[in-house]
Amino acid sequence: MTVQEDLQKAVGLRNQGKPQAAFLIIKKLLEDFPNDAKCNYQAAWTCDYMGKESEALPYYERAIKNGLVGDDLKGALLGLGSTYRCLGKYQESLSIFDKAVAEFPEDRAFKVFRAMTLYNLKRHDKAFSEMLIQLLDTTSDKDILAYEKALRFYSDKLDETW
Repeated sequence: MTVQEDLQKAVGLRNQGKPQAAFLIIKKLLEDFPNDAKCNYQAAWTCDYMGKESEALPYYERAIKNGLVGDDLKGALLGLGSTYRCLGKYQESLSIFDKAVAEFPEDRAFKVFRAMTLYNLKRHDKAFSEMLIQLLDTTSDKDILAYEKALRFYSDKLDETW
């Protein structure tokens, strides 16, 4: 089997709810290819799936460092930022999400996860403002859209009075 075939098998096992079996395959691949970006990414994802966030961190970091691209890079950045947030490493999380938003500005998921991190950092005004903008940019609810202009105006003026 090739590395790609083994990775596909591991992802299939994880998707079937067998993450331990998936991780054994990925771990074996990493013995032979320790710097393979995709192997490290799948190892990180599988650790996260099993609730082992702290074990996922070095795999995410290695995957990104070793040239992950495209959707895999997006997934790894989201996973890394989210994992840092889950572990209470909020500044690291914000740094990752800032980088991700700059690199992939069209991907709203980064903005939403970044807002959650801002909330954890007690930057409630910025967190709420970002979530409000994401809501306005994506909703089709006519009752919310009826107030879109006002809501956008107030989104970054939440503490101001007139």
